[in-house]
Amino acid sequence: MSLGVGDKVFLVIALADFAGIFLWIGICLHLAYTKMDFILEHLKNSSAITVRAPLRHGGPLGKLLLIGGISGVVTFPRIHIKRGTLSTADLAGFPVALKLKFMRLQWSAFGLIAVMMTFGIAIKLGLL
Repeated sequence: MSLGVGDKVFLVIALADFAGIFLWIGICLHLAYTKMDFILEHLKNSSAITVRAPLRHGGPLGKLLLIGGISGVVTFPRIHIKRGTLSTADLAGFPVALKLKFMRLQWSAFGLIAVMMTFGIAIKLGLL
C-alpha cells in the first residue's frame, strides 16, 4: 500500500503541526521556568495577572496555563484595560521584546489549533 501525493502532503502538514505544538509547549515552559519572576514583577499592578499568579506553583501545567493567560492579556490588552484588570502603566513598562514573543506565541497557538481543527473537520466529513 502506498500513499498518494495528496495523502503525503496532508501527512507532512499534520506532522509539522504536531511538532509545532510540542515546540510551542517547550517555548512556553522555557519562558515559565526562566522568566516567570521577571514577568510577574512587570505586571504586579494588574489583577488579571495577580489572580492567576498562584498557578506558578501548580507544576508544569500550572506554569503553562499562567504563561497562556499572560500571553492572552498582553496580546489583547484593550479588553482587560476596559475591565480595569490591566494597568496601563504595567503594559507600558513591559519589555517590548517579551511582548512581541507573547504575541507570536498567542497567534501561533491560534494557527496550530486552526490547522488541527481543519484536519478534524475534513476527516469527519470524509474528505481525508
